[in-house]
Amino acid sequence: MLGDRELLILQTIIDDFITTAKPIGSRALSKKEGINLSAATIRNVMADLEEMGLLVKTHSSSGRVPSEKGYRYYVDHVISPSLKEKELHLMEDIIQGNMLEMEQLVQLSAEVLSELTNYTAVILGPDEMNATLKQIQIVRLSEQSAVAILVTNTGHVEHRLFTLPFGIEITELEKMVNILNDRLIGIPIMELQYRLQSEVYTLMQQHLQHHELIYDHISSVLQYENTGKLYVGGQSNMMRQPEFNDIDKIYQFYTMLEDEEEMIKLLKTDHDGLNITIGNENKVDAIKQFSLITTSYKMNGNQFGTIALLGPTRMEYRKVITLLQALSTEMTDVLFRGKWK
Repeated sequence: MLGDRELLILQTIIDDFITTAKPIGSRALSKKEGINLSAATIRNVMADLEEMGLLVKTHSSSGRVPSEKGYRYYVDHVISPSLKEKELHLMEDIIQGNMLEMEQLVQLSAEVLSELTNYTAVILGPDEMNATLKQIQIVRLSEQSAVAILVTNTGHVEHRLFTLPFGIEITELEKMVNILNDRLIGIPIMELQYRLQSEVYTLMQQHLQHHELIYDHISSVLQYENTGKLYVGGQSNMMRQPEFNDIDKIYQFYTMLEDEEEMIKLLKTDHDGLNITIGNENKVDAIKQFSLITTSYKMNGNQFGTIALLGPTRMEYRKVITLLQALSTEMTDVLFRGKWK
């Protein structure tokens, strides 16, 4: 553990660097409010912190900047959550005072989180394979096309276009929808294909003239992949950060965001609560110069999603941690405890 002097200097350097993104020297530090130490004493303390690996020099004549180890100490031992009350109220108003569908609400939450922090926000929805089917509607668009509207108990809605076999009458389509709703509502997504084969197909044989053709089409419509869904806000925010004026870094970052499968792997977690990885603690090369902060929220059916923020290692950790915790609580209230609509 650091002594009082070391702790004061480390915290002041990190707080200053988070704001300015510029190294700071002993002379500038000695003029800061709350530091009643000479420049010589500060130099000695900075040298000690550098020897501990908590500070680094950008070049031989520069001031110091925090190292990843310094940020880790700062996060683990120094900061406490802090946020302006009006920002917390803004989060509450957006989440609890709207009349949006669940997916619109989650997307809006990601966008607001990115605006409040100037970082990139990513929210991972729950794995739909663990959800249950709540409603099926089929709307005929033309003689040979229709859209299936599928709603799960988590509020996830999908619109899936499909082709209708030639000669299907509207009455036959209505019979099919009745069968699907009778046999599949409340069934887990992962069991849909089994129920289609074991129960629905038999009923289609009994009641539908074109049961073979209809079954093939509806079976493909009810296919689900074993993934969650990503909601992203503030993709371009990284371009505002001075650390990321390198085209290659930005390209790697955007490439990673576009790879939904890899992003889902990155954000899926086996534990609840807050998790912070800094710089090289991240396993993905594209974010080894970033900090990634994640927390979870709960939804219907005891399912969990993930809220994440990606930003530079000089992230405003105090503000970010409080925002994530507040959003986690509010989304759980809305999506799990039903404090919505």
